[in-house]
Amino acid sequence: MALPWKPVLLYTQFRNTYDSDNTVFSPQGRLHQVEYALEAVKQGSAVVGLRSRTHAVLLALKRSTGELASYQQKMFRIDDHVGIGIAGLTSDARVLSNFMRQQAMGSRMVFNRAIPVNRLVSAIADKAQVNTQEYGRRPYGVGFLVIGHDHTGPHLYEFSPSGTSYEYFAMSIGARSQSAKTYLEKHFEEFDTCDLEQLIDHGLHALRETLQQDKELTNLNTSIGVVGPRGDSEKGTKIKAGGAFRIMQDEKIDVYLAKLPPKEDANAPALAAAPAAGEDVAMDG
Repeated sequence: MALPWKPVLLYTQFRNTYDSDNTVFSPQGRLHQVEYALEAVKQGSAVVGLRSRTHAVLLALKRSTGELASYQQKMFRIDDHVGIGIAGLTSDARVLSNFMRQQAMGSRMVFNRAIPVNRLVSAIADKAQVNTQEYGRRPYGVGFLVIGHDHTGPHLYEFSPSGTSYEYFAMSIGARSQSAKTYLEKHFEEFDTCDLEQLIDHGLHALRETLQQDKELTNLNTSIGVVGPRGDSEKGTKIKAGGAFRIMQDEKIDVYLAKLPPKEDANAPALAAAPAAGEDVAMDG
């Protein structure tokens, strides 16, 4: 007579077989290891990207491991015309950003020109796709928002660990990114004609939607990346011809944060929907 626990044990082993390696499809046609890598991106702090006819902008929320630690780097310069914002594992981002720099450098050495943004994004997407198909590898646990400009104008791309990439008018990735997407979807039709200051203002509003209720954007936890011509608030700043990618942080972004209106006081309506005692509603920013 068979023991009653054997079918349960066999079922558990059978089910877990499909997420033990990234080359095995589940009966539903899913690659669980790739889905787990996408979840790692959702655990990272938020990054928001927007573009207009003249500029492309990244805004990132930086985290710190403690009061004695510095804030993590969320943006990387790839070339004069390209920069990225990351969400997920910073170590994986460092490896991929170095690969992107090599591609950009190779284009300048071989063809004497800056690499087109779409070709650069396709190169890292191809590199990431290999890790979803070959045995013994794991997908990269990081997602990018890539901004850049070329002869066709400014661009904004999203890269994901699954090896896919898409171009957007506006996009957000990372923790609570859906709240930022809701704001971007409501206002994206305005972005095309915005100048740099207006575009950054929209980005800060979207980024603030990803914060906890008691948190605020400061010059310590916020960084802004821009590609495009010099804005009104950047007068006197040296910028390479064509509007090279630059990162603004610390006191350089105070002028933009000062324009943000204070958060609406949500205490009154929230009292009716207060969480039950002992319910955990806190999340890492």
